[in-house]
Amino acid sequence: MKQLLKSKAAALAIAAAGVFGIAAETAAQSSNEIFMPVLVYRTGAYAPNGIPWADGYVDYIKLVNERDGGVNGIKLAFEECEFGYATDRGVECYERFKSKKPVLINPLSTGVTFALTDKVPTDKVVLFSTGYGRADSADGSVFAWNFPLLGTYWSAADMLVQHVKSKGPLKGKKIALVYHDSPYGKEPIKLLEERAKVEGFQLILLPVTHPGVEQKATWLQVRQQRPDYVFLWGWGVMNSTSIKDAIAVSYPRLQMYGVWWSSAEPDVTPAETASKGYNGIALGHSSEKGLPVHADMVKFLYDKGKGTAKGKDEVGSVLYNRGMISAMLSIEAIKAAQGKYGKRVVTGEEVRWGAEHINLDAAKIKALGFGEIVQPIKTSCRDHEGVRRGRIHTWDGKAWSYTSDWLEADNKFVRPLVEASAKAYAAEKKITPRDCSKEG
Repeated sequence: MKQLLKSKAAALAIAAAGVFGIAAETAAQSSNEIFMPVLVYRTGAYAPNGIPWADGYVDYIKLVNERDGGVNGIKLAFEECEFGYATDRGVECYERFKSKKPVLINPLSTGVTFALTDKVPTDKVVLFSTGYGRADSADGSVFAWNFPLLGTYWSAADMLVQHVKSKGPLKGKKIALVYHDSPYGKEPIKLLEERAKVEGFQLILLPVTHPGVEQKATWLQVRQQRPDYVFLWGWGVMNSTSIKDAIAVSYPRLQMYGVWWSSAEPDVTPAETASKGYNGIALGHSSEKGLPVHADMVKFLYDKGKGTAKGKDEVGSVLYNRGMISAMLSIEAIKAAQGKYGKRVVTGEEVRWGAEHINLDAAKIKALGFGEIVQPIKTSCRDHEGVRRGRIHTWDGKAWSYTSDWLEADNKFVRPLVEASAKAYAAEKKITPRDCSKEG
């Protein structure tokens, strides 16, 4: 009976971890370690996409500890906190972690990013939103603590418009945006509205209610309005549902383009070979495998039973790579901080300086074992995005392959929108923008 009660108590504890955001996987923290909280969603409707990203992110932290002995001799401590992609629970996780003096957080949620933007300057915690978040935070003069590295949704939308325009003039055409009805899904609308004015296409907005498992009415509208292209801004089970419903109404997958969070293996495999021809914008990488960093993951983690994913065959999937890259950029910010302030446990303020001085050229990226899956990136006070390049990759029924040359967001078009939005935010929040000409 005692054993039965213990088992029930353990089960209740696990359930509580999922419901209330209790820290799950933990690496004990000492005074001589740098703490990196890891917000995850390994349960619920967003788990198919959240799990591989979290596996890649955690594995890279583990790899740096196992292979390198930490960052310049300083070990990295981490804890996972399950929040189920719910913004309120994500904020609860963040508040719980503050006592551990985190230096940087990457929540993998645009909603949580919006919620934390006002908090992190006071708490002195760097907020990375690698490939997501609010586009105007690329302006570091206003958003000193936000870093939407590698590409914002305005950059993604601009690249997609450029790509479909390369197939023929867009004047008189229709582009439908099927989007998750949340801050994430709404983020590209401003850019697409402005592009529609210039290019002369009609923008059709089709929101999908969380979690996105019921979309039949949406795709009936697609069938009725017959857009020339569909841009998909979904997440979790919404993505595979969109593709299945597109098939049901006979909308051509060749005319569908997902953002980089809507074009990974979990999005296409549920529809099996019927997903063939579906496209997405890749965030500088796809499902490349066999790179030196992947070999190290197997050698130092999976061959020793220390890997986070179910098996080493998952190393190198699209979202695993993205999580791994996100952790690498976080750690490179820490290294940059140590380069200026000393090889010790650095503070959030020091890591913020490091994040604003990331400078990775192709040679440095290759030396880190990442080959060409990360584009050269350089941040500054003015530019917290660092790079805005991508390619189209297409699902052939079994794997992803690149089907376009490199695309680059038109910063002459996008940057004025970023600065106007950042200026409005600064006025609303009574923020005095920094003079970037004086920042070193």
